Amino acid sequence: MIPGGAAMSEQIGTITPEEVKRRIEQGERLNVIDVREDEEVAAGTIPGALHIPLGQLPERYGEIPRTGEIIVICRSGNRSGRACEYLQSIGLTGLKNMVGGMLAWEKL
Repeated sequence: MIPGGAAMSEQIGTITPEEVKRRIEQGERLNVIDVREDEEVAAGTIPGALHIPLGQLPERYGEIPRTGEIIVICRSGNRSGRACEYLQSIGLTGLKNMVGGMLAWEKL
């Protein structure tokens, strides 16, 4: 179970899908973590994203690179927000929740 905590979310940044896309198009290598389920990811994801379903984060967070910012994505931005809170609670920094999630990304 991924804990949620509104008190921690103030320190978690946000990033727009437009900014993520612009940076990828400029050749920047981003740490993108996709916390959606397998069937959602099968429909499409951001190039280079690391897929770790939300429920698997407690066992797999060690796969997440610890350098630079960490952009977390999901379908709409809700699960990725919870993932950011969890990752922050275990000491990860540089977390950003992509607002609007893949629903917003697909409209670009």
